[in-house]
Amino acid sequence: MTIRHKRQAYDGIVAVSPASVPYQRFSKEAAHWWIARALRQSITAAGLRPGHIDGLTVSSFTLFPDSAVGLTQHLGLSPRWLDDIPMGGACGVAALRRAARAVQSGDANVVACVAGDTNHVDSFRRMLSSFSRFAQDASYPYGAGGPNACFALLTDHYMRQFGATREDFGRICVAQRQNALRNPHAVMKSPLTMEQYLGARAISDPIALFDCVMPVAGAEAFLVMREEDAKSTGLPYAHIRSTIERHNAFADDPIQMRGGWEMDVDELYAMAGLKPSDMDLVQTYDDYPVIVMMQLEDLGFCGKGEAPAFVRAHDLTIGGDFPHNTSGGQLSAGQPGAAGGFLGLVEAIRQVTGKAGPTQVPGARNALASGFGMINFDRGLCSGAIILSGSGDD
Repeated sequence: MTIRHKRQAYDGIVAVSPASVPYQRFSKEAAHWWIARALRQSITAAGLRPGHIDGLTVSSFTLFPDSAVGLTQHLGLSPRWLDDIPMGGACGVAALRRAARAVQSGDANVVACVAGDTNHVDSFRRMLSSFSRFAQDASYPYGAGGPNACFALLTDHYMRQFGATREDFGRICVAQRQNALRNPHAVMKSPLTMEQYLGARAISDPIALFDCVMPVAGAEAFLVMREEDAKSTGLPYAHIRSTIERHNAFADDPIQMRGGWEMDVDELYAMAGLKPSDMDLVQTYDDYPVIVMMQLEDLGFCGKGEAPAFVRAHDLTIGGDFPHNTSGGQLSAGQPGAAGGFLGLVEAIRQVTGKAGPTQVPGARNALASGFGMINFDRGLCSGAIILSGSGDD
């Protein structure tokens, strides 16, 4: 028996008050400190007080031994709706989806969505050693201490299967670095040339230095509320046009060359009443360039295996014909742990509300942001995407 009912739209629910705490390469502060700063920045920018927040979603890898519920005491909050979202790079989309439904149903009036992590000198190694049971049993004991080896296999297979070259991946990295130079908070401050990209030291063949993100400490946040409340307080807001989410998609594929987006992409555009060509900018999750290419394909911007030709034919910079990862993405702005799953979404909210400052795409109205997370030995398990439109479309 097949049961699938049409999903309710997100009419009347909006995302507001995006906040980013400038990233640091290393920090002596706990994740709690970073999360608190992002939350305070978002609430203050909205002209609200902590008592107005009656819903909370939290994503963090380094909050342990606390969870979202423990954090409520640290922050002095008393929410009547609470969620802890352990989905890595897909946590931003998942948080917004859950928050929107909570507000829509009346379970909460204002939900704060926040993600953040610290990065002590030894944080990354310790996290990798205990990231999952697969990591503990099948990879870490044998020297594959993290995602580099996993994504090297995926990258190598993609290159062999579809004829992608290192120059194709380099086009993504070089363009994002150019975008990052306009983002004052990006950790990468120097231009990146194709020659530098191709000449970088190997990390895990065929992955080299500039294919990898730099772990940093940082936090991101935004609020979800009713459109009428945003209007009454004069807040710029982003309409939630559609969202999708999928986990452990295509489990029988021997190697991951597609994600859950492919299963639900038609619904994503149909619910929004838009098509890929209507997007003024795209924010993909970019822990490695091969995952960017996978998303470009699965989200309908080109066919499977056609992303190398797509990036050759398009300008991915802020002023180009396909603005992509306009903040620089994780490859150049940095990967702030779980907050990396918020980075593109927070930037998309800024873009469609005209508040992106130096990274603003002129006339941006519609944006797509996608997430990908939780690499579990040989594949990422979580995927999601969202289409946002600015309030100027009213």
